[in-house]
Amino acid sequence: MNTVLVTGANRGVGLSLAEQLLSKGWQVHATYRSEDSADKLKSLADKGDLICHRLDITDYSAVSSLVDVLPSLDLLINNAGYYGPKGYGFGHTDVEEWRKVFEVNTIAPLKLVEALYPKLHLGTLKKIACLSSKVGSMTENTSGGGYIYRSSKAALNSVVKSLSNDLTNDGFTVLALHPGWVQTEMGGPNALIDTATSARGLIEVIEHATTANSGEFINYDGTHLPW
Repeated sequence: MNTVLVTGANRGVGLSLAEQLLSKGWQVHATYRSEDSADKLKSLADKGDLICHRLDITDYSAVSSLVDVLPSLDLLINNAGYYGPKGYGFGHTDVEEWRKVFEVNTIAPLKLVEALYPKLHLGTLKKIACLSSKVGSMTENTSGGGYIYRSSKAALNSVVKSLSNDLTNDGFTVLALHPGWVQTEMGGPNALIDTATSARGLIEVIEHATTANSGEFINYDGTHLPW
């Protein structure tokens, strides 16, 4: 049985990832931030081997405590994220919100990899997937704006690239993945795909990736994205 840790698994793409990995026979360790948002996640317990953990990924002492109770891991999916304020324009960037978005989207994913490295090193697959976004691509940025979220995902892509350089020789595959424009609280009702479609594609990309793909930026449909 393969074992995965999925962060932010209480809703959206994270919830669909947990559900589909359970259906594939994985043991799923899933994190959620608050009890009042975890009912749907906990209801998946009858579909497979699910262990839920309450965790704020920016609470690094709590992350250390979680590592102590986890088994060896085959896969880490850094899914938890925060968009920050919407609708602002140039000249109206909230600095405190920017710091918060960077903490959740860029700093915490790296700290999780560092903390979980011993567990991942004991695993068979040695895979790390970080959910990024196409809006973090320099090449794809043709409209401007979105300074806070764009910059956090561009920075996450840089983290993934450095991790791939540092860890691939140890047998790790580290990926930056774009989930698509998904019908979630963040993506909105006009998005192009549902969470099940996104999760299915992401899992297929992860399963087929090898160390030769480490450090790549890949769409949920398997196509490669420009930095």
